[in-house]
Amino acid sequence: MSYRDFLVELKKGMPASAYLLSSSDPFLHSEAASSIKALVPAAERDFNFQVFDLIANGTTPLDQILDVANTVPFFSGRKFVVVENLQKIVKKDLAKLGQYLATPSASSALILLYAGQAKKETKDALKAARQIVLDISERDIHGWLRDRARAKGVALSDRAADYLLGIIGPDLGLLSSELDKCALMGKDAVDVDDVMEVAEGKRTFNVFALTDALRSGDPEQVFRIYRVLRETEEPYGLLGALNWQYARSFGERNSPRDRDYYHRIFTMLKEADLQIKSSGGAYPLELLLTKLMQVSRQR
Repeated sequence: MSYRDFLVELKKGMPASAYLLSSSDPFLHSEAASSIKALVPAAERDFNFQVFDLIANGTTPLDQILDVANTVPFFSGRKFVVVENLQKIVKKDLAKLGQYLATPSASSALILLYAGQAKKETKDALKAARQIVLDISERDIHGWLRDRARAKGVALSDRAADYLLGIIGPDLGLLSSELDKCALMGKDAVDVDDVMEVAEGKRTFNVFALTDALRSGDPEQVFRIYRVLRETEEPYGLLGALNWQYARSFGERNSPRDRDYYHRIFTMLKEADLQIKSSGGAYPLELLLTKLMQVSRQR
């Protein structure tokens, strides 16, 4: 099951007795927990919404957590018990959790948040829980961005979504933060100019401009923009944004010549990624910029 399945479950009020939600992105776990919390009326949250973190609250025995789940909720609503960082659960407690799921409380929903990809052992032990992978693939982030904007009452144009992805990359937390700023503008529809105003302020250059300069093969312009960007961006962040930009362009072109061009581009990006991870510093990125210009000139 996918993130969209989670949204369907959320719309229905999370009706299952237990959910195993896995994701490699902490933002998605935080969003899932916040969305579930919103299902509980504010006056009931102190009683009917409980969160346990197996890292921060590692000394809390699982038996105590299950006792909370088994306790009849106050008021007339359901109780939601959220367990964060389930990947830290010990084997004996995993077995206890599986036993609870065999006969769960009918008045509670147990939400299990697992950081990363859940192990087979965990999924098998918790097979009675509804299991959903929250991770969103990069190719689906554009749609996620527009859906999220729509949920905030804002129609985000395709160009604005592309622009946000270009200057920020596929960081869901940062993208969500910029969308919040757009929503505060009070406009029903948001386009590129609006995003430039709220997302960049007075910043002169962005990764869009850098990519355009690379394609033009103008070294003076490329390194003028790069000198500005490196003041606020880490090399690895810039590399990720460049990768995203080229990936978006690749999806729009499919001739043999284009495929050869982008094969060379992505080979260079991968090599730079390895060099930055192993040696750090700015040199691998600066070398990459030079190579990308050369490839653009040869095209």
